[in-house]
Parts: sequence; C-alpha cells; structure tokens
Amino acid sequence: MALQTLRRNKVRSMLAVLGIAVGITLVIGVSSVVNALNSNVSGMVAEMGSNIVMAFHLDVFTFGRAPEGWRTRKPLSFEDAEAMKHLPHVKYVTAGVRHFLPEFGVGSYVVKYRDRRAKNVILEGDTPTVKEVFDLNMQEGRWFSEFDEGNHSPVIVLGSETANTLFDTRSALGREINIEGQMFQVVGVAAPRKTVLGSGSNPEDNIVYFPLSTFRKLHPELKDHWISVKATSREDIPKAKDEMRDLLRRRRKVRFNEPDNFAIFTQDSMTQFWDQITGGLFIFLFAVGSVALIVGGVGVMTIMLVSVTERTREIGVRKAIGARKFDILMQFSTEAILLSGVGGVLGILGGAVITYSVRFIFESLPAQMSLFWIAAALVLAWGFGLVFGIYPAWKAANLDPIEALRYE
Repeated sequence: MALQTLRRNKVRSMLAVLGIAVGITLVIGVSSVVNALNSNVSGMVAEMGSNIVMAFHLDVFTFGRAPEGWRTRKPLSFEDAEAMKHLPHVKYVTAGVRHFLPEFGVGSYVVKYRDRRAKNVILEGDTPTVKEVFDLNMQEGRWFSEFDEGNHSPVIVLGSETANTLFDTRSALGREINIEGQMFQVVGVAAPRKTVLGSGSNPEDNIVYFPLSTFRKLHPELKDHWISVKATSREDIPKAKDEMRDLLRRRRKVRFNEPDNFAIFTQDSMTQFWDQITGGLFIFLFAVGSVALIVGGVGVMTIMLVSVTERTREIGVRKAIGARKFDILMQFSTEAILLSGVGGVLGILGGAVITYSVRFIFESLPAQMSLFWIAAALVLAWGFGLVFGIYPAWKAANLDPIEALRYE
C-alpha cells in the first residue's frame, strides 16, 4: 500500500525526498574524499622516511594565536644539532634553514637559467646527512657531500619541478645557475614527492637545496634551524625524543620548573594535525548535510500531512471495518520511512557519482565509498523518516471514524 501511494504521487514524492537525497549525498561524498585525503597524507608522511623526530623553537602544528612568549624564543642552532650526534638512540642528524613564505608553504624566490624563470622557489640549506634522515631519492646526479659542506662549495640540488621548469627534458647536471648574483653548479635533481591530492605540483618539488655552509654565506640573517633526527629504530623514537628534550633543556638553560622553550615533533604529530583539519572540515560539511536532512524531513512531514488530509475518508472506512489505531499508525509510518528511504538510496547514488568523479579527475586520489557510511546514511534516512513521519501517522491513527466518514 505504501509503494502504491508513492507511485500515485511520483512528482510530489520526489520533491519531498530531495532534501534527504542532498544531505546523504554530502555525507557520502565528503566522507569518501576526506578518507582519500587522509590516505594520501599518510603516504606523504611515510615517504618522508622512517623513525624521524624533529625539533624547532616554535610549535608549528597547533591552532590558535601563539602565546606572547613564543616571539622571544631563541632559535635552535647548528651546534644543537651537532650535539645530538652523540645521543645513544640517534642514527643521523641534520640541520636546515629555509627561505620561503611559511604562511603559504611556498617559496618567494625567482630562479633563472638564461631566458627561463622558475617562480615561487624555496631556497633551503641542509647538511649532507639530510638525504639519510629523510630517505631522499635522486632523479639524476648526486647529493652534495661532506667535502662540499666543509669547503662551502657552490653546488646545488634542484627539486624536480624546478628542474623541469628550467630545463624541460634536458639534463640539468653540470649547468650553472645565477642565484643572487652568484653562480651555482647543479650536481643533482631530487625525485618528485607525493602531494595531498596525489597528482599535480607539490611546492616541495619547487626547491633549490644548498650545502648549509654555502647557504649561510648567501643568507646569514636566517637562523631558524630545523633539526631533524633519524632514530635508531621505530621502537626507539620515544627514547630519542627524551634524549633530545633533555639535551636541549640543558643547552638552553631551562630550569626544572619551567616549560620547554622549544617543540619536538614526530611524523605522528603531522598526521594528527592533518586529522584535526580534515575532522573540522568533515564536521562543518556534515552539519550542512544535516540541515539538508532536516529540510528533507520537514518536506516528508508536510507531504504526509497532506496525504492524511486527502485520505481522511479512506481512514474512516478502514476504521469502520475494524482497523485499529496501531494499523493506521503502522501504515502511515511505513509510508514515511519508505519515502525517506528512497531519498537515502538516491543520496547514496549521488555520493557514488561524486566519489568516482573525484577519482576520474584526480587519478591518484583514492576516493572510495565506505560501507560504514553507506549503512549510516540509510539508517539516517530511515531515522529522519520515522521522526518526521510519526506525527502525521499519529494524527491519522487518532481520527474519529464517524467524522472521517463524513469528511468531503
């Protein structure tokens, strides 16, 4: 009977479930895309290398306004990194300095080779051990060596995007690039790195790496060192963190009753920071989807109230021949649940369209529908149908049969 009622009023039924369909589409689509982004970020973090612990004088993986005391914090030094080489659970240490726009995560420099220009390039100075700490792969050539670091050699390693912009498919090895009036020879090109979307350009590939001693001569004013450490094993990461923290507190003369004036991170810190971002985005879009579901629920209630009014005589006849209140209540509740269930199915189909469209547009973004969210979407749709359909059903069940039979 419920299906027959829906078939008799196809257009009205479809308009009633439109809000529910939109809400479910948003929930399914957003959950699929967020899961895919989280998967790619986990891949990016894993690509950085294993067993990595980092130290900086500020906590960059946090939200909100920075405390006043942070502005006066003394940056970490190259000597701090050198001291960490002797810690028991530290395998490799590197210290690095960057010239870039931290607010946007991109560079601000223009690198030129003859008539070609690479814009928004990050300039970074590192010790030779950065390759071992971050397990960096080379597209061609070599990384700079301890000899280059010790002799302030004018050599550089280009990111893959910078090399492609300046040289297209030609080899960059041996070419000399003018940077701030000085000539630097390209000795290597780093391999491309993963992006959050899995495809497209990565700001980390638009970069020029210098030996740290060479970069200091170029930009002596930059003193904000990032210190990165590879622990001896994943199990030893907590021990390496404790050793680094104890060393930095002693070197920076932090009293026992004072908090750290530096921050130590692991790869898990980055993943948790990203999860906070995507979690906030999901909550916001889920709230928008919930509004659409509520609007759809109100639409279902309106249609059901209209249906009760139109079928008042039918209800009177059914009651006159023996239908109980429970029978009428179940009839109209079933219609409301079925109506919202149709909206849920349409929403799942809409979510599937969004999911596979994203996979088609961003081939490396592994958007995939979750069985959990499909089941949750159906339960949400049926739940909204029951909540918003119970009042019209109750109203129908409580009609006086004599008055209903007299209704015109």
